[in-house]
Amino acid sequence: MPIDPGARVAPTARVHPEARIAAGCVVGEFCIIEHDVTLGPNCLLEPYVYIKRWTTLGEGNEISAATVLGTDPLDKNFKGERSYLRIGNHNKIREHFTISRATKPEAATVIGDNNFIMTSGHIAHDCVLGNDIVVASCALLAGYVEVEDQAFISGGVVVHQHSKIGRLAMVGGNTRVNSDLPPYFLYSEFDVAAKGINLVGLRRAGFSAQDIDMAKGCYRILYRSGLSKSDACQQLDSIPHPIAAHLVRFVRASRRGIARES
Repeated sequence: MPIDPGARVAPTARVHPEARIAAGCVVGEFCIIEHDVTLGPNCLLEPYVYIKRWTTLGEGNEISAATVLGTDPLDKNFKGERSYLRIGNHNKIREHFTISRATKPEAATVIGDNNFIMTSGHIAHDCVLGNDIVVASCALLAGYVEVEDQAFISGGVVVHQHSKIGRLAMVGGNTRVNSDLPPYFLYSEFDVAAKGINLVGLRRAGFSAQDIDMAKGCYRILYRSGLSKSDACQQLDSIPHPIAAHLVRFVRASRRGIARES
């Protein structure tokens, strides 16, 4: 049955017969759910949520009022083909937010699990977000952006297309991200610049004092040793620690180049 008997759908909501609504879902007043939409168990849709075709939500997601999910990509090359928005489990997406599906046929925009996405922003086509990320109010992520687990994107941040933000990176408010941001570090200024390690984030994530010291040492090698990026990566490669290993993989894989210190 497309709508499980254990789901509650407001009388003013409009749910397409080909949508699938699992048990425990609550669909609020004046919501619109198009065909080929799947809501996993125990999702909550506040009033006026619009979920467009080819969008899938896992379980326990909370979507606030006037949010639109699965919008057509804001891309002049888009020709209307089928593509997807796939959202994982236990995400909170607050009011007036939009997330687009992918541009290329059968491709997907992907949002992981346990993310907190605040108000009045946009995640564009083909973005890939991991888990436990915070995207604060009025942040804008352009197409093909990647964000690793536990990153924090502050209010008013704008992220250029194809940029990548590393695990546990913290981006300060109103920053323009136009390069890749290696993991574990803090970034701010209008033209994004590295400012040291994300000490608060690392502590909240349960990193030990030894791990934090390792992150500080890696930051010094990458940004303050005077070494070229290649030589700094060689030195980081010689350190048998997961923080160093993750950092050097990220830096070597960067296509846009990494943010520098101001």
